[in-house]
Amino acid sequence: MKLNVNGTQIQVKQQGSGELALVFLHYYGGSSRTWDVVAGALSAHYRTVAIDHRGWGESAKPESGYELATLAADAQAVISALNLQRYILVGHSMGGKVAQLIASHQPTGLEGMILVAPSPPSPMRLSQEERTLLTSAYSSRESVEYVIDHVLTAKKLSAAQREQVIEDSLKGSPQAKRAWPEVAMAEDITADVAAIKIPTMVILGERDKVERRPVLEAELLPRIPQAGMHIIPEAGHLLPLEASQELTEVIARFITYAL
Repeated sequence: MKLNVNGTQIQVKQQGSGELALVFLHYYGGSSRTWDVVAGALSAHYRTVAIDHRGWGESAKPESGYELATLAADAQAVISALNLQRYILVGHSMGGKVAQLIASHQPTGLEGMILVAPSPPSPMRLSQEERTLLTSAYSSRESVEYVIDHVLTAKKLSAAQREQVIEDSLKGSPQAKRAWPEVAMAEDITADVAAIKIPTMVILGERDKVERRPVLEAELLPRIPQAGMHIIPEAGHLLPLEASQELTEVIARFITYAL
């Protein structure tokens, strides 16, 4: 379904029921359906809410509003519109940085946070060449396939998963594709993240080429007092697709024992 929130139309996919909701935020290039397998499995016990960030998936594609504060406000507006009283944020990569900013505001009802291969709160500085390469990574089917094989994954995706990643990557609006490498990736929210007080689990693929373990151990974990890390062996950056079962199990254990 689509919700008109924060001045734009946001696509939301819901499954399951229950007092506790899991709110899923996707990576740069993905959509709410990146979470289909994980959310589907967890919906047997929880209400799951997966959001298409503006500019991606089936959400509206406005010309502006792609900085972290607006992406966070979009998600928070969805949470308010759905009247979620108790919820956990689950953010992947770009969605992980958005989740960090939301959690730093200490919203009522937020009980925990799961960061899947998250972008760190500190700025990622890119050269102009690197920025250009990242901005054009999703410009054609061939470029997306290259990124899948050489950057995003360590395990082979199924044919259906691969096609989904290609479709989602190409479907993003030009302004959304530019905004992450040119704006949001470079935003510094380290001071904000220090305000996070909830239990937090960071989950990373052992062979992730996008978010590196030493960076997260230096830039993220020390800033969140209740944060721990779990490494999924042999996996790359697209954990919701290439290690969905293991990821689901880690999330379920975190909810059971940490909250």
